[in-house]
Amino acid sequence: MTDPLILGLESSCDDTAAAVLRGRDVLSSVVEGQNNLHASFGGVVPEIAARAHAERLDICIERALAQADVTLTQIDAIAVTSGPGLIGGVLSGVMMGKGLATGLGKPLIGVNHLAGHALTPRLTDGLAYPYLMLLVSGGHCQFLIVRGPEDFTRLGGTIDDAPGEAFDKTARLLGLPQPGGPSVEEQAKHGIERAYRLPRPLLDRPGCDMSFSGLKTALMRQRDGIITENGGLTRQNRADLCAEFQAAVRDVLAEKTRRAVALYLEEEPAEPAFAVAGGVAANMAIRAALQKICETAKVTFTAPPLRLCTDNAAMIAYAGSELLAKGITHDMTLSARPRWPLDRKASPLVGHGKKGAKA
Repeated sequence: MTDPLILGLESSCDDTAAAVLRGRDVLSSVVEGQNNLHASFGGVVPEIAARAHAERLDICIERALAQADVTLTQIDAIAVTSGPGLIGGVLSGVMMGKGLATGLGKPLIGVNHLAGHALTPRLTDGLAYPYLMLLVSGGHCQFLIVRGPEDFTRLGGTIDDAPGEAFDKTARLLGLPQPGGPSVEEQAKHGIERAYRLPRPLLDRPGCDMSFSGLKTALMRQRDGIITENGGLTRQNRADLCAEFQAAVRDVLAEKTRRAVALYLEEEPAEPAFAVAGGVAANMAIRAALQKICETAKVTFTAPPLRLCTDNAAMIAYAGSELLAKGITHDMTLSARPRWPLDRKASPLVGHGKKGAKA
């Protein structure tokens, strides 16, 4: 039987995306970024992002269909991110998905954005369940044992800022352009690690939980001390601070990965594999450190192509296809969710609000 043709929609943060997928074949993937809209504000403005999604979703869908050389009536199902994320953007996508599903008379599948990232290694590399996943991005950081499209066990995660958020804040502190990850990584190439000393938070505690907020604060104090002593920052000062900050994040992620791999291997998986995805997975220094950990533990290392590490709709379409294969669809009561933890049995990492666990 031919695999269904899935239209995926993604609008959880500041990337508007649409994609068409059949099985593991990505027929098209369109992503419209919003960096130019938010650059002058130093970060993503939710109201601006939501308005941009509403204006661009139909355009992205048209482009995705054209690139895939299919018509809307040929689509078999609509998969849409229904959380977690900035609620205005998520709502824009959910309403578009509902409209298309109703008009076409096709199944609607609400997808957890984090599950999209977590299942990407199955799309790109066909990993067998169970595998260990490090989801590391601007808003999230957690280790997950992935056993199925709705079956996740969290081994640990960040108790405050995600690494991508810390990279963005570091870039702002040093006067670098957004998004912060690529800017800091580029500066770090010209800097010297250990020229300044930054902490490696929580390495003195057992387990796989992480913290990056204090690391950013420590960098700010280092910056302020340099400015007080020298009257300003030189280019080399900035590069050295970036190099040490990146090294600190790398060291924390590497050690916590070593611990998570050890816990995962206790389950004696038939085909042990570790995957990393999310925007911060594009950082080559971090990738290299994680790959070395896996080589030592004799675990297959997988990192999706960079275009599929950041937010995209192909991963949403694929996650939707796995849910559809299990007979899971949704009706017009599908809601947009700002919070939606993957491991519903685990204790919240950063508290519990009126709308549910934050992570």
